[in-house]
Amino acid sequence: AGALSLSLTAPLELLTVLAQVGTWHCRRGLRGAGRSLCRTEGVRALWKGNLTACLRLCPYSALQLAASRRLVTLFMDELGHISHWRAIMAGSLAGMVATIVTYPTDVIKTRLIVQNRLEPSYQGILHAFYKIYHQEGLRALYRGVSPAILGAVPFSAGSFFVYISLDKIWQEPIVHFTPLQNFINGCVAAAVAQTLSFPFETVKRKMQAQSPWLPHYGGVDVHFTGMADCFRQTVKNKGVLGLWSGLTPSLLKIVPYFGVMFSTFEFCKRVCLYRNGYIESPLNYKLTPGVDQSLHPQELRELKLLRRENFEPRKSALEN
Repeated sequence: AGALSLSLTAPLELLTVLAQVGTWHCRRGLRGAGRSLCRTEGVRALWKGNLTACLRLCPYSALQLAASRRLVTLFMDELGHISHWRAIMAGSLAGMVATIVTYPTDVIKTRLIVQNRLEPSYQGILHAFYKIYHQEGLRALYRGVSPAILGAVPFSAGSFFVYISLDKIWQEPIVHFTPLQNFINGCVAAAVAQTLSFPFETVKRKMQAQSPWLPHYGGVDVHFTGMADCFRQTVKNKGVLGLWSGLTPSLLKIVPYFGVMFSTFEFCKRVCLYRNGYIESPLNYKLTPGVDQSLHPQELRELKLLRRENFEPRKSALEN
């Protein structure tokens, strides 16, 4: 689900990164950036760095889930309860852990996006990793990790602010929300959190892209010596709103991203439930009559096999 939603929204992600870095493509606006990129590098250029993003999903999700479960346990009280604020903090800290461990792949994705596909500095993911490590050292693979971690604070605050306001917005308890309401809530929470943390995301992208080994220093629109200087130079040269460059395609990506991810996840879940015998059809959630839903798939298969053996007519000695 994640890979499909990433792939379908990859052009919007690419335009976001190019606007954040400030490459020459974005001088005529986002539409002009997409048009000039397609004209100079071809339509396939809209999916630069997408393979890296998809490959990053598995280790990132595994680390985030493992860390989240551990942190939620630590934040629980004696009765096993956890507040909304602590739950969001646990999720944010888990995201930080996953971000730090898989951060080099994010740097590689940015470098692949900003390079010219017709005159590439890197031939692929492994070549980019090898070249960055040998030319610029290990620290280059973690350039921009500080704003990435600091950006988690406003992101968590935005998510929490939306979450505690949902019952007032809809004027009903959270437990009564429909799937459509939950989808809208997810989009709104993501949009608010993304907007609040976007300046840190912009600085992170600039730091990832800038390199003396790349043509035009990676195409970054300002030159800086560190995170604080990057904030300073961006505001000085582009104004305060320069910290939010690329926010529009980023927000436009949220609705299709969540929509595709949720719908794909639900479809995959129905297919798995159908193949394991829990539901009658992969098109709906109608339960299979007489099936104990609490059984694990292997237990269900063993039970079906046992029933089949018990009800099959036994062959006579003469037939044998």
